[in-house]
Amino acid sequence: MKFVALYRQPEDPAAFDAAYAEHLKLADAVPHTTGYTLTRFNRSLSGETLYLMFELHFADRDAMKAAMNSPEMAALGKDAQQFGPQTISMALGSEQ
Repeated sequence: MKFVALYRQPEDPAAFDAAYAEHLKLADAVPHTTGYTLTRFNRSLSGETLYLMFELHFADRDAMKAAMNSPEMAALGKDAQQFGPQTISMALGSEQ
């Protein structure tokens, strides 16, 4: 199971990166995760110009539910609001 957030190209990449580095400290504190993956995109081939993909991983659905209901995840979600204009979408899913 994973939580995925996609971000479009920010107007000021250096400012975005600095703020996101602080945001990742909150992600590190979320319980019941098995870590996260960041993907920085080099170029878009079609559609929106993507900048970053964040994937927060969970061992299973129960771990994801526990993490999503934690105060640490609430803090991460609140902090994520600062990226509003760059956020394209957020989703929950599982690898097949």
